[in-house]
Amino acid sequence: MTGSISNLSENTFDEEIGAATEPVLVDFWAEWCGPCKMIAPILEEIAVEQSGSVQVAKVNVDEAPELARRFEVMSIPTLILFANGSPPHGSWVRKASHSFSRNWPLTSRPSREIRTATAPDRGEAVATVTGSEDPTIHDLHRRLAEAGHPVDRHEVVDGVFGPDTVRALLAFQAERGLDEHGTVDNATHAALVEAGHRLGDRHLYLHAPMFRGDDVADLQLRLGGLGFDAGRIDGILGPDTTSAITEFQRNIGLAADGIAGPLTVDNLRRLLGRTTGRRPVVQVRELDRLRRGRPDLADQRIAIGEFGGTAALATALTRILRARGANVLKVDQPDEALQAGTANDFDADIYLGLRLENHSQCRTDYFATKGFHSEGGLRLARRCAEALDRALRIHLEAATHTTVRTLCTGRRLPILRQTRMPAVLCTLAPASTVVLATAEIADNLAGAITNWLADPTGDQTITPG
Repeated sequence: MTGSISNLSENTFDEEIGAATEPVLVDFWAEWCGPCKMIAPILEEIAVEQSGSVQVAKVNVDEAPELARRFEVMSIPTLILFANGSPPHGSWVRKASHSFSRNWPLTSRPSREIRTATAPDRGEAVATVTGSEDPTIHDLHRRLAEAGHPVDRHEVVDGVFGPDTVRALLAFQAERGLDEHGTVDNATHAALVEAGHRLGDRHLYLHAPMFRGDDVADLQLRLGGLGFDAGRIDGILGPDTTSAITEFQRNIGLAADGIAGPLTVDNLRRLLGRTTGRRPVVQVRELDRLRRGRPDLADQRIAIGEFGGTAALATALTRILRARGANVLKVDQPDEALQAGTANDFDADIYLGLRLENHSQCRTDYFATKGFHSEGGLRLARRCAEALDRALRIHLEAATHTTVRTLCTGRRLPILRQTRMPAVLCTLAPASTVVLATAEIADNLAGAITNWLADPTGDQTITPG
């Protein structure tokens, strides 16, 4: 396999890994996986540059599902480094994570080195990226520490993207409601940068491009708790937040310039006690808009987003909704920001995203952050979760004898954060069952949307996940 990338199957895997004389970096991937295609050129570079010290191979999880289950591959792409030239027995390697990002191109520098290290928690070999002269790794460690997730000092000193860096990244991603994969993608990089901003560190005002950060979200939450509608608490300073700043300044006798400078921030902090426990005004107004909305599908503007692997489902769902009178736009674009922009330009009343993952269960996500959640998104996500359970129960429970339960959680994924309407992202799994149940899923999701429109503020006992 030296110098090139080999494709391994369930029949050839053990033999080829066992015969290897160098460590083998195995990429678990699938044709429909966008991120897998993004890292493919990097793996090709590694295969050439590390020829003689590391071999690279690929496993298509759709063609070799038993290998994916054997090595507990829960999401893709997953990289596992097999050391000692033999199939692992008992102490096999965990997911070997690297950063594949335009912002932190840890694997595209001449100084990079792939080597084997030992994870401190389970004594497992994992792949690491090293290079003490690489400022991007040091910057990553610094930002993680500032966000409350410090990395082991040995990795910091050595400039190693190793197992403790992966641990810290996973903890940060879980805390921020992002996809948890232990790599630095664009969404994680942006979140790390935004986490470094504290209210009062900089003047905040309407700017192009718009200010983004934890300081903006803190400002929006404080204004909303005092009854000033700053718009969704999304950490993006737009016209609604600027109007709320101006109105607050006018109410307390400050110059109404729409700039959140030291004096404005100091006054907000003095009034902190008045906001405790209050629902932000934007949530109250969202509920009111939902109650006054049209209770059926006629002329509703619905954006259906497709991220790869769900084209047939998106087409079937679009067809059903259009037959029931809705104006539906199907968006086939892997970039979440572009999907959100398209849905916003379409002036959609609802956004429903569909993506296929190699997980063991489905999930429906809606937008939520500290002190705020989308009222419409929460309730629609809950109905979609129930719809997926109904659609998959017959197929999955009969085959695996396991109980079907779709997770419903509030998260800060870019597609949920940047859309301006109630939005839900449905992550569908397992892939083999989803394909069999495409018709049932489409019909049940259409029913979930219909039922939600009839009672968009119902089920008041739901609490955000």
